[in-house]
Amino acid sequence: MDALIEKKILMGNLFRARFPFLYISTWEEDRALEMIRSIATNAEWIKTPREVITWTVTNGLTGEGITKKDTKAPIQALDYIEKYEKPAIFVLHDFHVYFGEDGRLPDFQIIRKLRDVISSLKQSANPKNVVFISPVLRLPVELEKDITIVDFQLPSAKEIRQSLNEMILVNQEHGRIEMNLDEQGREVLVNAALGLTLAEAENAFARAMVEDGKLSVKDVEVILEEKEQIIKKTGILEFIPSKLKMEDVGGLENLKRWLRKRDKSWLESAREYGLPAPKGVLLTGVPGCGKSLISKAISEMWQLPLLRLDIGKIFSGLVGSSEENMRKALQTAEAIAPAILWIDEIEKGFSGLNTNGDSGTTSRIFGHFLTWMQEKEKPVFVIATANNISALPPEMLRKGRFDEIFFVDLPTHRERVEIFKVHLHKRLQNEEIKGTFQISDYNLNTLAQITEGFVGAEIEQVVIDGLFDAFYENRSVTMKDFEKVCSQLIPLSVTQQEQIKRIRDWANVRAVAATPREDRREYKSNMEECEAGVLSSRGGRTIDF
Repeated sequence: MDALIEKKILMGNLFRARFPFLYISTWEEDRALEMIRSIATNAEWIKTPREVITWTVTNGLTGEGITKKDTKAPIQALDYIEKYEKPAIFVLHDFHVYFGEDGRLPDFQIIRKLRDVISSLKQSANPKNVVFISPVLRLPVELEKDITIVDFQLPSAKEIRQSLNEMILVNQEHGRIEMNLDEQGREVLVNAALGLTLAEAENAFARAMVEDGKLSVKDVEVILEEKEQIIKKTGILEFIPSKLKMEDVGGLENLKRWLRKRDKSWLESAREYGLPAPKGVLLTGVPGCGKSLISKAISEMWQLPLLRLDIGKIFSGLVGSSEENMRKALQTAEAIAPAILWIDEIEKGFSGLNTNGDSGTTSRIFGHFLTWMQEKEKPVFVIATANNISALPPEMLRKGRFDEIFFVDLPTHRERVEIFKVHLHKRLQNEEIKGTFQISDYNLNTLAQITEGFVGAEIEQVVIDGLFDAFYENRSVTMKDFEKVCSQLIPLSVTQQEQIKRIRDWANVRAVAATPREDRREYKSNMEECEAGVLSSRGGRTIDF
């Protein structure tokens, strides 16, 4: 059964059972009011049709049966509701301001009056109910047992799709837009708009239409910009705009294949196939080998918003606020799902897990996060990176939290060729700077050969430092510039040889190699190289995707 129909039947039963007060927390008061009116006039859901009467502090009570005009004051409105003798549903907007907020005490006179009204609502000859609609949920202690909270979800994909179809139909009838959108394209736009209110989704679609007079799947970027506004207002999550393509990440083909297979797995077509949305991946390995880089590239590949969760922002000095910050961050991520939640260096965020210095706050937040990862139903793909995987507790690493744990090792010869190719093409676009230097297979292989044991970040720095030398001497870059930098740079595989060996030993039985089998064959254990400070044995299980 459709979720909206289920919600209407539930509310209809609450109205019929004479529940006195219902509370709907939502920003979409027009949409909520439309749902209430559809219930109030449907005899199948409510048996006795009722008039819907609204109240605001600016207009008072408004409706066809209202005779008294001066009802702007809440006490006067409640008096009128108490004496009203016809079947009705009274919708009171923004009544939460009388329940106390921001350090202000609640209005006890109004709360007492609400308690007095309960008996008249239950014993009236004609059924009456009161519905509070507010953007925030706030209940005074005195009314906690008398008010029933009704969850009002953001619009479903079906509702957004209906709105999009209506907008397309109207604009096509007037010849205003050019349509370059098939059924799958519509589904992509609709899923991108999930998490927005109906008004926000309509605004995003309208903006996409007017910007170039066309509507296509490329307009998903406009919708993601609307979602960015939601993220900015939280102050905890950070929206990461990423134009980085997967082709800009050198190597890691095994991980890339795994990700490509899960593209569009949050669409309806995947659910019809019986596939669940992927939970996420944990990337561990040698620092500087592209873990954060590929996290950003996933957003561009999947056309989903990338949200960065900074664990440091979760913790706050106020008692209890850290836990609330975590709940708020996860709720926001779910609200704009499908989305990607990126946690960089997760082991540092939960570094205080085994200490008692914070009275257990870290443990509670960590426990809440683990439970959410296990039980979440919304398509929020979690990608976490960790340099020191041993610092993470075992309960985070078990199946059910992440779909897979990938180990990102020092780049192989082939991967170093790809990394050099990416950075050289990126920076040598000016022919005067490039001069006679050619990005040829010979030069790429030569550079890869002399950078054995270098991580991706160090390879990028080789290119940058070589260009600095040429820039300082006001000339074109040469192969010798890069070779000189390589001879002077001491790689991480030398300075942190013991730490890298420990990471590899851990990954050999617990993680899957991000590098495919064919690239790993060129590397075998070589004790002479290890003694020289260059690590050649590869870590991670050889499972290819």
